[in-house]
Amino acid sequence: MSTVFNFTFVPWFRSVAPYIHKHRGNTIVVGIAGEAIAAGKLEKLAQDLALIQSMGVDIVLVHGFRPQVNEQLRLKGHEAKYSHGMRITDSIALDCAQEAAGQLRYEIEAAFSQGLPNTPMAGATVRVISGNFITARPVGLMDGVDFQHSGLVRKVDTEGIQRTLDMGAMVLLSPFGFSPTGEAFNLTMEDVATSVAVALQADKLMFLTEVPGIRVDEADPASDIDTELPLADAKKLLAALPAATQPTDTAFYLQHCIRACQGGVERSHILPFAVDGALLLEIYTHDGIGTMVVDEKLESVREATMDDVSGIVALIEPFEKDGTLVKRDRTEIERDAGYYTIIEHDGVIFGCAALYPYPESRTGEMAALTVSPDTQSQGDGERLLKRIETRARAQGLQSIFVLTTRTMHWFIKRGFVQVNADWLPEARKRKYNWDRKSQVLVKKLN
Repeated sequence: MSTVFNFTFVPWFRSVAPYIHKHRGNTIVVGIAGEAIAAGKLEKLAQDLALIQSMGVDIVLVHGFRPQVNEQLRLKGHEAKYSHGMRITDSIALDCAQEAAGQLRYEIEAAFSQGLPNTPMAGATVRVISGNFITARPVGLMDGVDFQHSGLVRKVDTEGIQRTLDMGAMVLLSPFGFSPTGEAFNLTMEDVATSVAVALQADKLMFLTEVPGIRVDEADPASDIDTELPLADAKKLLAALPAATQPTDTAFYLQHCIRACQGGVERSHILPFAVDGALLLEIYTHDGIGTMVVDEKLESVREATMDDVSGIVALIEPFEKDGTLVKRDRTEIERDAGYYTIIEHDGVIFGCAALYPYPESRTGEMAALTVSPDTQSQGDGERLLKRIETRARAQGLQSIFVLTTRTMHWFIKRGFVQVNADWLPEARKRKYNWDRKSQVLVKKLN
């Protein structure tokens, strides 16, 4: 094994570890569009889901079958009919849906049964259990349109699903439901997945879809994907969008994500199945790959507590080793925890800075300014600086200063000016390391 691989794999695996710990014991509902299976993505998706489950995550998998049903209808010379973004299910379409669901369940179960040596599924034992967990009701008439055998979720057997998950199995649900009289209804994958996520109070609802997510500027198809969308903003966006009629419409999956979050699901996601490993990227990396709708902003800037000391130590340690920061003992950080401000995202600390006040000189030192390499160039450094400035003003300080050997230009661009080390407060001057020759930069506070 190459040394280069060691130096890349080990830091990467360590960076993933906090997410592995965080999601262990969570319940995730995954809705996979039928288009993903039609595009040949099932084998890789099964491998990724098996991997996620092996790390202690309970998974409910809901598959769609839109293109598969349409293909069955085409073979029978029958037209697919839609209204209000839902299929109109006549008796022929219901037969086609039942055939497609049976075939897809077979294919999905087969994909989770692979265990050939030298493959990602080697040694994996994934039990997939289906059942009549969904009670349905008819859509009925809507604006004069009779949806016939199309239905909506009426009730979810949460006890049955939870017992199955507790057995260590993955629950597989087709978009079908039955009335108390035994009548079958064709449901939508999106309605089933959302209803199940809300009923279980799942930690996540994740849609693997044809779309890459919600763009920052919906009018510009080349704009970036908005990776984190607060629920309030998502609701405003949905209100401004036209009603969804097909899965590629922005409002199509967004409306279900909003419904899930309003129903108590912590986070709901829209991911592109075209990106290999989209589920892994979304769950186990900082920014993810698609759009996450969340009831409140996950990233927060706040003052540190004793519980944050380990995270601060882990964050600054690499920078102490390469000489960017002065070495600080853990006991020192524990003693000074109240001086620190941190940036936390989803329970992981990605940035920190400390303010050591010198009230007799009406100034304070900003020290240990650190941003994780994973999130640099995203404005976190400036957010920490602004928070430190706010804390300094609240303490009646008129300026803040930093000592640095490598990042002088970053501070100068943000209003700091270089001064002689003799400018330092007497108490700080006594601790100044003349051998290190750190540059002293000062910023006056308005």
